[in-house]
Amino acid sequence: MRVLGLDLGEKRIGLALSDSLGMVASPLKAFEYESQQAAIEQIAAIVKSKEVEEIVIGLPLEMNGRRGLQAEKAEGFAKALKERVNVPVNCWDERLTTVQAERALLEADVSRRGRKLRADMVAAALLLQSYLDSRRRKEVSS
Repeated sequence: MRVLGLDLGEKRIGLALSDSLGMVASPLKAFEYESQQAAIEQIAAIVKSKEVEEIVIGLPLEMNGRRGLQAEKAEGFAKALKERVNVPVNCWDERLTTVQAERALLEADVSRRGRKLRADMVAAALLLQSYLDSRRRKEVSS
């Protein structure tokens, strides 16, 4: 089962894709967008071309677990995307994934410009891997 992970930003969206078994997440790409509708159309094309069966969108909860403005925006995006694609769309807690992504890119000695371009898709891969691991743990404990 191929799963697509999305890390939503104000200007860019990072994407990650799982392998066909739904076990390992890999960064896919990041793209800038001007409107929500344009972003949704681009994602819908990827869903079709990559045979995606599920989408996971990062939900940027506040550190205390509350939903703030950014989380509400992510949930609104998820709702609009659900209306466009024929696959389940879920939100997943993404707290600190961008920080982890930037730290990993720093440790890999990626240039400042390269970090900016890659951080969104690495963050998407981190949140998608977290989701896949959680799902696998549930399957094992069942």
